[in-house]
Amino acid sequence: MADPITFPSTTTNFEFPLLFSGQAQKEFFLNQSISLIDAMLAATAVQTIGSPPASPTEGECYIVDPTPSGDWAGHQDQIAIRIGGDWHFVPPHDGMSVFDQDAGVTKHYDGGWVEASQVAQPTGGSSVDAEARAAISALLGELRKLGILPNLP
Repeated sequence: MADPITFPSTTTNFEFPLLFSGQAQKEFFLNQSISLIDAMLAATAVQTIGSPPASPTEGECYIVDPTPSGDWAGHQDQIAIRIGGDWHFVPPHDGMSVFDQDAGVTKHYDGGWVEASQVAQPTGGSSVDAEARAAISALLGELRKLGILPNLP
């Protein structure tokens, strides 16, 4: 893999490359920025893994796990995006949310990627309140539908 390109001027939040006056190859910088914006607007990752997949598809995004290896070494927790046959990395920011397709859950960044824990349906107890149990079950179902809670196995 070629060394990642460093841009002389980038945006504050996602480090997208910016054009500057008199710049050569403006289409490269512009296309790079548009590709990164396209990937980040979707806010969806194929999965969270520690090393590049064997056959990535152009435009695919991955959340790099906390112990990356290979071409991803040193990019823990970043979003890896396949653009132009190379990996480009976007640093996460507190409050960022990305849907992990493989896990089926939305992950939030707060100093590290976090996701909601599995919550079991209410069962048992000494006194059963059918209406409360139905409301809690419906609420859990909606949170799972939105990807906030993982689906039951």
